[in-house]
Amino acid sequence: MADSSFDIVSKVDRQEVDNALNQAAKEINQRYDFRGVGASISWSGDAIVLVANSAERVNAVLDVFQTKLIRRGVSLKAIDTGEDEPQASGKEYRLPATLKEGLSSENAKKITKLIRDEGPKGVKTQITGDEVRVSSKKRDDLQEVIALLKGADLDVALQFTNYR
Repeated sequence: MADSSFDIVSKVDRQEVDNALNQAAKEINQRYDFRGVGASISWSGDAIVLVANSAERVNAVLDVFQTKLIRRGVSLKAIDTGEDEPQASGKEYRLPATLKEGLSSENAKKITKLIRDEGPKGVKTQITGDEVRVSSKKRDDLQEVIALLKGADLDVALQFTNYR
């Protein structure tokens, strides 16, 4: 009998992020507490830029954006805001946020080590590029690995694909 397997990847659905950004921009334009503070959120190349006239307002814009992301099913671990402190730029404050996609080799090694140490015996892992392939003779073991990784405190958003 052939081994069953699945892939662990970290991908972001850019369309969902774009929809969340558009919804957040619409809410920011309509909300009374954002009137007159120059608050905005927009794409800047591959990054998202949040702008307002005070650091607190930038954090409020970020909160609105994060709420929209959660509603659309996008993990907050996929958005990297750097040091989380808005930078003063003239009379306005800016906070750039980037999308984190793909597993770094460091995170892939953490995942394989976690599976080796705490996962069921007989489960094999293999790092290929920016994804990890997990295989086993028993499908129950693979389900156990998925449950283990969902419960683990990793700093990346994980998806499980190609389950066979």
